[in-house]
Amino acid sequence: MARRFFELAFTPAVQAEQVLYGSRAAYAAITAVTGGDAADVLSQREIAFIEARDSFYLATVSETGWPYVQHRGGPAGFVHSLDEKTLGWADFAGNRQYVSVGNTATDDRVAMFFMDYPHRQRLKVLGHLRVYDASSRPDLAPRLEVGDYKARVERFILITVEAFDWNCPQHVTPRFTLAELEKLVTPLNARIAELESRLETCEPFHG
Repeated sequence: MARRFFELAFTPAVQAEQVLYGSRAAYAAITAVTGGDAADVLSQREIAFIEARDSFYLATVSETGWPYVQHRGGPAGFVHSLDEKTLGWADFAGNRQYVSVGNTATDDRVAMFFMDYPHRQRLKVLGHLRVYDASSRPDLAPRLEVGDYKARVERFILITVEAFDWNCPQHVTPRFTLAELEKLVTPLNARIAELESRLETCEPFHG
């Protein structure tokens, strides 16, 4: 549920904009019923959704106040749920800029966006990020490494989930990966091959 997310995201400035545009009353009613400061707990719905993704977007803020959004990708399921409050993944070697890692060294708060474009679904997660050098936490390797995926693991990342919220599907354009397209097209190709085979065995038609 979005209880904790609303408490963290709906600052006084945000609430003022909600009043201006007419949505504050509805959100105030929701938070009044479900208020509290306990962190959100992931259900099987959120866990299954996250573990089916092959990428997500990670937002951090630097010590100078500038936001930064990073794309993180891997094979489907590379983000794991260690429990109902903890997400983790093996962080692969990339362009070696380390902007997100550096940002979270001074402020561990992060936002994550998980997208399912074919089904027009998106999940927002707020949490606290911890970084561990791969050599310092060998105990995490069996839980977070991704099979024979050809990438070098530099570190392990753990997220303590604070809040989450599901977004509506408005304005999400369906997009498909090659693997998803192949899954859709394979039955059609099989049907075409079957029909072509039947045509080859038919007697030619003479008008």
